[in-house]
Amino acid sequence: MIKIITYGTYDLLHQGHINLLRRAKELGDYLIVGVTSDSFDRGRGKLNVRNNVLERVEAVKATGYADEVIIEDYVGQKIDDIQKYNIDIFAIGSDWEGKFDYLNEFTKVVYLPRTEGISSTMLRAETTTDVRIGIIGCGRVARRFPAEAEVVSGLKILATYDINQTEAECLASNVEGVKACCSIEELYDAVDAVYIATPHLSHYQYIKNAIHAGKHVLCETPLVLKGEEAKELFALAEEKNVILMEANKTAHCPAFNHLMVMIKSGVIGEVVDIEASLSKLWDDQKSLREFDPNQAGGSLYELGSYPLLPIIRLLGCQYENLNLYSRMKNGVDMYTKGVMRYPHAVCSFKVGLGVKTEGNLVISGTKGYAYVPAPWWKTDYFELRYEDQNKNQKFFYKWDGAGLRYEIQEFISCILNKRFSTSRLRRRESICMAEVMEQFTNRINFMEI
Repeated sequence: MIKIITYGTYDLLHQGHINLLRRAKELGDYLIVGVTSDSFDRGRGKLNVRNNVLERVEAVKATGYADEVIIEDYVGQKIDDIQKYNIDIFAIGSDWEGKFDYLNEFTKVVYLPRTEGISSTMLRAETTTDVRIGIIGCGRVARRFPAEAEVVSGLKILATYDINQTEAECLASNVEGVKACCSIEELYDAVDAVYIATPHLSHYQYIKNAIHAGKHVLCETPLVLKGEEAKELFALAEEKNVILMEANKTAHCPAFNHLMVMIKSGVIGEVVDIEASLSKLWDDQKSLREFDPNQAGGSLYELGSYPLLPIIRLLGCQYENLNLYSRMKNGVDMYTKGVMRYPHAVCSFKVGLGVKTEGNLVISGTKGYAYVPAPWWKTDYFELRYEDQNKNQKFFYKWDGAGLRYEIQEFISCILNKRFSTSRLRRRESICMAEVMEQFTNRINFMEI
C-alpha cells in the first residue's frame, strides 16, 4: 500500500483545495491530510485564518479524499509524521516548489499543480469588507494599537476620540487616513467597532453607549470592576447582536493557549496548585493614573486580570473561597496577594506596583508541573517538568510585537463569524474576574498587611 501525506491550512475550503487533495490521493492508496492548528497558524504569523481548526478538519473530511486527518501543531512535525506513518510520498502544491526538498531524505517529494485563479487569500479579500474601527481613549495604551492592527487583515482604523482633543489629534496624525473626532457621536457615525482604552472607571459607560449605538466593542482589561455590570453588558451585547470582548493580550497569544490545551489534556495530571505573579516598579507615583485611588489605581485593578487568567481558565469560576492580603499606600494597594480555594486545588496570585516579585507561573499537578518564566504574561517559552528529568520538555514560540495583534485578530474573527464569545477568554471568565475586583473594592475577606 502506497501512503501519501499532505499538509495545509484549508481555510475557506475551495475547488483548488479539492483538486489538490484529489491529485494527492491519485498518487497512491491511502491519503493522510495534516491540517494546521489554530495555535500553529498564529505562531507562524497567520492572523487572517477565517475558519477554526475544527471547521477546517470537517471540511477536509467532507471532500471524501482524506483517509485520515491529523493536526499539524509544531515546526518539524512533517519529518516526525513521515517516519511515524511510514509515508511513501509527501505531496504539496507547486507554489512551494523547492521549499520541501529537504524531505527527500525521508520520502519522495512531489509538487502538485495548483488550480489557477483561486486561493483562500483571494476568497477572503472578495468576501470580507474591512471592519471600520474607532479608538476611544488615546493615551499611552492606545498608542500601541495602530501598529499592531496593521498586521491583521480585515480591519481599518478610521477615527479617534478622547476627552482631551489634543490626545486624539496626536494619535490620528500618526496613522494615515484617521480622523480625530470632536464628539463620540461623530466617531460612532464613522465606524463599525470601537477599541476602548480609557481609564478603568469609564469602561462601563463607554461600553454601554457603544453597544446601544450598535458597535462591536474591544475593551482593555479589566473590562469592568463589578460582576453585575459585566453580566449586564454581555447580555446587552447579545441582545443588540454585537460582539463584546475583553482585551487581555495573554489570553490570545499562541504559546499561552497551547499551554492551556496541554494542561487540560492531562500532561501533568490533575491540577492541584497554581502560582502566578506579576509586578512592575514605577518611580513616578504622583502623576500616574495607576497610583490615583480616584481613578481605580492600584495593583489588583491594574494587573489582576493577568494572574487570574490561568487560574480561572484551568479551574473555572466556581472557587469556594478567596482571601485577599494587601499592602496599602495613599489609598491604593501597592501589593496584593490572593489565595483561592477550589474543591480539589489551592491557587495564589501576587500583583505589585510597589513590590518586585519573580513574575513566573507555576502549575502543579499530580504527575508533574508546568513552569513559565518571567515575564510569563508574554509567554514565548515554557517547560513541562517531571520527577524523571528525562521526560522534561521545553517549548519555544514567537511573541510578535506588543502582543495586541492576537486579540485584535480574534476580535475581527468573532465579528466576521458572528461568535459572541471567544474560547480564549469566555464571557463567564471575564465576569468572574470582575467579581474578584468587586470583592476587593468591598474589602470582603480582606486584610491589610
